[in-house]
Amino acid sequence: MSAPSTIDHNARGYSVELAYWMVQAADLAYKDEATIEQKAREWGFDRVRHHHTRFTPPFPLQDTQAYTIASDQMIITGFRGTEPAQIRDWLSDATTPPWPGPAKTGYIHYGFGEALDSVFPSVRDTLAELRDHDQSVWFTGHSLGGALAMLAGCRLYLEEPCLQADGIYTFGQPRTCDRLLAAACNKGFKDRLHRFVNNNDIVPQLPPEPAYTHVNTLRYIDSDGHIRTSMPLLGALTDRAKGMTADLLAPAADAVRDHPIKQYVAALEKNLA
Repeated sequence: MSAPSTIDHNARGYSVELAYWMVQAADLAYKDEATIEQKAREWGFDRVRHHHTRFTPPFPLQDTQAYTIASDQMIITGFRGTEPAQIRDWLSDATTPPWPGPAKTGYIHYGFGEALDSVFPSVRDTLAELRDHDQSVWFTGHSLGGALAMLAGCRLYLEEPCLQADGIYTFGQPRTCDRLLAAACNKGFKDRLHRFVNNNDIVPQLPPEPAYTHVNTLRYIDSDGHIRTSMPLLGALTDRAKGMTADLLAPAADAVRDHPIKQYVAALEKNLA
């Protein structure tokens, strides 16, 4: 099937069609405010709020940005990501201190904690304002934005359960938290959190284990573009081998080449066929 012309505002649960629109919404977070507002109208959302906070963390991040769009049936909050080189550099720093997790449950990476704190009150208050028809609530994001989407959803679940998300879709999300917080998310979201990893994308492999981990959910896009619900060891090794030999001029570039949002958009669109 071809890509649907607009998002189904009554969608629930998981589907490839909804995943396709969530990756489009994650991509939209990289755009300027006028483009976000135009797309929101095209998609049938009549209310838009922008979340933008500048701060000076000990990491190469200049600001945290997100947006929320709402109709009478659905609300989507999309968090903006950052460049692969930037996020790779500060996620690889083993000296970075931890930050207390939501509701003081476990801990998260300091950079994520500071970035989320700078924008979370605006997101929370906007959801409280716009959720006036018992709409479904969805969080999405790519890269750093995926980490913030996952942590914002977890924070609402633990601290503001009346506003908790119906689903979270992340793309190229790094590891965000320790095992204690991951266990709380696994319990709270079960099959409502969908973490997409494109082939050999390096960012989901950072920060290093065992200090940081992922939640259980995984939707792995293999080297042929197929979505799988697990990453078999043999299959992952085969995909990595393909990536290492795919570009003879840059034999180690596959891990970075698989990360950009456009790769996730293309993979989801392919899976609609």
